[in-house]
Amino acid sequence: MIQNPILKGFCPDPSIIRVDDDYYIATSTFEWWPGVRLFHSKDLQHWEQIASPLRRQSQADLTGDPTSGGIWAPCLSYDGQYYYLVYTDVKTKKGRFYNTHNYVIRTRDLAEEWSEPVYLNSIGFDPSLFHDTDGRKYLVNMVNGFRGVLVQEYDPETGMLLGERHKVYAGSGLGFTEGPHLYHIGDYYYLIVAEGGTSYNHCVTIARATSVFGPYETCPYGPLLNSDQTPGQLQKCGHGDIVQTQYDEWYLVHLCARPDEKKQCVLGRETAIQKLIWREDHWPRLKSGGTYADLQTEEPIGIAPCPMEQAPDRDDFDGAMLPDLYDSPRVPIEDFISLTSRIGYLRMYGQESMNSLHHVALLARRQTGKEAFAETQMDFSPDCLEQFAGISYLYDAMHFYLLGKTQDEEGHNVLVILKSDQGAITDLITPLPLPDGTLTLRIDVQRDGNVLFSYAVGDAELTHLPVQADISIINDDYCKGFTGAQFGIYAHDMAGLGSYADFDYFTVNCEE
Repeated sequence: MIQNPILKGFCPDPSIIRVDDDYYIATSTFEWWPGVRLFHSKDLQHWEQIASPLRRQSQADLTGDPTSGGIWAPCLSYDGQYYYLVYTDVKTKKGRFYNTHNYVIRTRDLAEEWSEPVYLNSIGFDPSLFHDTDGRKYLVNMVNGFRGVLVQEYDPETGMLLGERHKVYAGSGLGFTEGPHLYHIGDYYYLIVAEGGTSYNHCVTIARATSVFGPYETCPYGPLLNSDQTPGQLQKCGHGDIVQTQYDEWYLVHLCARPDEKKQCVLGRETAIQKLIWREDHWPRLKSGGTYADLQTEEPIGIAPCPMEQAPDRDDFDGAMLPDLYDSPRVPIEDFISLTSRIGYLRMYGQESMNSLHHVALLARRQTGKEAFAETQMDFSPDCLEQFAGISYLYDAMHFYLLGKTQDEEGHNVLVILKSDQGAITDLITPLPLPDGTLTLRIDVQRDGNVLFSYAVGDAELTHLPVQADISIINDDYCKGFTGAQFGIYAHDMAGLGSYADFDYFTVNCEE
């Protein structure tokens, strides 16, 4: 059986394709760079992260994008010659006015660079590209304000949208119609959408028509997928995409979340998978029966399990390049780090403070299990109180914990723990004087939600700091966001004096 979620911790809005015997999933990253996570599998249950399609700022400039803005709901597709990626860059998301710019890029080889983006439109978010069986292509748009789904022909050679926009579907009546994907299967065009809003009423609904431009009728059997809100079950299930195996079985991948007993989703929105069957009247349904997402689903027939090599918990920064699993907020990691200035160390140059929406020096890894810890050792010599380096546990620019080294107003080196709750930053301890020497820093997240902080100078044993902290500010439901908890190593130099910290290693260990 395939165990869910298949992509754990901050991997929402999956878009899936199969090319021969290989499967690929693209997920949203929002304000985190690089934009779009891309995963590869041979068996639909074991996945490895590979290089992002968005690797150049010319493809997506996220500087200044709001928290949980940026790259929304990418659509990955393949037409037999090119891989395509359609994505939205959300610049504002306040009240009635969402500024959402939609682009498309393509490549012949996922290992190579992708093209420069072609601007499509700014009509809503979550667009997708549909390749029909006759070779024609169509852009499928959700309309801002959740006012339905548009379809318009697309010319891949000119990048132009052709002809009229056709409003083909107004939704099933459940509201918040978004995330449309279109398929031509047999005699029908099938339209899958997310509805109900991306929280506990989230679901996947499906409609069909005999023409690409409709009219589309909603499935009479209700949503294809929704959630059993029993504790311990997958919840917030929606935003689905389907794929056919090489042995003619069908699967649905979808967004999900795993709240704790307090309805806190610290791991954010994740990706799960469900096996489908087709009824005699040509409507797809869950093979398990009903409409609830399951914690496990049947493996595909004819495909042997194929485990993928995973990145180790500890990174000693001995390589010439960083692995693909790292994120940074809004700007490329290369803007603020060096792996060659001091061999065996990652040198990080301080930028703006964590609550900036522009240039922040933070190298992050997502939390993928409810019990976790992160640890690092660094050399850092601040010159003023505007300089800081250390380790972080965060959700976004407004919600985080920082454990690290800075200077006080008298010019003494001190250890501090900072908490940012909706942007209000407070000290959790009286700053502790620090002698010279390397500094080891560790943050533990316990299964019960408590957050612990420890440190050591030189070769000393770790000392636990008596601080009460928890995950209550580091989760989707409190932050009203779309991302998830991450650990990071971090430095700021708000004085702009060129300070840097040298990190010897970074370990992130997560357990279910």
